[in-house]
Amino acid sequence: MTEKNLRIVTILGSLRKESYNKILLQAIADKADQKWDISSADISELPLFNQDIEADGDPEAVTTFKETIKQADGVVIVTPEYNSGIPGVLKNALDWGSRPGNSSVFMNTPVAIAGATPGGAGTALAQMQVRQTLAAMNANVMSHPKVLVGGVQNKIDFDSGRIEDSRTISRLEDFVHTFTSFVEMYQQSSKAGQ
Repeated sequence: MTEKNLRIVTILGSLRKESYNKILLQAIADKADQKWDISSADISELPLFNQDIEADGDPEAVTTFKETIKQADGVVIVTPEYNSGIPGVLKNALDWGSRPGNSSVFMNTPVAIAGATPGGAGTALAQMQVRQTLAAMNANVMSHPKVLVGGVQNKIDFDSGRIEDSRTISRLEDFVHTFTSFVEMYQQSSKAGQ
């Protein structure tokens, strides 16, 4: 257990109220309860990215989103996969977060990615695209363990609304433990470089 809980911001790449990925995010939060102070960055009110809008100053929803990310020790992105790729609403949020390019709020920020889908590949293609976007923004993305929950509808107890699959739960425990260490290692290296 860490001396001080890490400030972790979560981004949910789905707007659906009963999203499988919302359930996955809750399962991650449950496993991180003693290690992370969790808050969420709302992406539902962000306008479509447009440099004309940006030129007039960031809208309030964008400013709030960026400030939330700035306060984080690390970010966890949980994404579905739509048509073999990243959901538009999540890509839009990352595009806003990437600006301005030389001082993105994601620059050097530790980030972990997870996702769930009814399909067999467990959001592998969407996560690959998220990683590609984050790499362009110079985020510090954790490479392993990957959380690719396929067939998620078979791993949820719909009465409780929770993931009950023991292998998935074990994977989430590893994910939380590893990301905690990843963020702490980044903090230590940043202090050493000061």
